[in-house]
Amino acid sequence: MALLSFLFQNKPKTAVAAKERLQIIIARERNGRAGPDFLPALHKELIEVISKYTKVSADDIKISLDRQGNLEVLDVNVVLPDA
Repeated sequence: MALLSFLFQNKPKTAVAAKERLQIIIARERNGRAGPDFLPALHKELIEVISKYTKVSADDIKISLDRQGNLEVLDVNVVLPDA
């Protein structure tokens, strides 16, 4: 049975993969690693992914990262079109 479960593993869900990517990005930023800001790349990726399912423009997605001491809040607002 273990062999069958190994051969037929479920692929990870898209939301889980996206969550893991965001955690990696935020962890890298917390370490103070100097490098380009990740928010523009994240914005572009979100537009591409959401566009697969519904029509959105770049202005419909707003991303912000707020820092307050040790706490960081990533805020993503998406305006979806009416049905």
